[in-house]
Amino acid sequence: MKTPRLLLPAEEEMLEAAFYYEQRSGGLGRDFLRKVQNAVDEIVQHPVRWPKVRGNIRRRMIHRFPYAVLYEDLPQEILIIAVMHLRRHPNYWIDRTH
Repeated sequence: MKTPRLLLPAEEEMLEAAFYYEQRSGGLGRDFLRKVQNAVDEIVQHPVRWPKVRGNIRRRMIHRFPYAVLYEDLPQEILIIAVMHLRRHPNYWIDRTH
């Protein structure tokens, strides 16, 4: 099984969103992080299950939150490119890919 690796900008997005949700309601930030972790776990188990959105980049939606995990299934790892808010600039992450 491949190991997931988050790019630093993706990790920062995830933590900023968790902080935002935690400020809104106690425990909601933890719920967000749990949902992201569940999504990443499913991606690792079934990396080609979710649709491609650009080139080899795939998108796994996060249940309950308006976010998605954008990732690439590479030979040695699952590269998490973005933890993207779905209502913001949709292509901001493109320069993160190789």
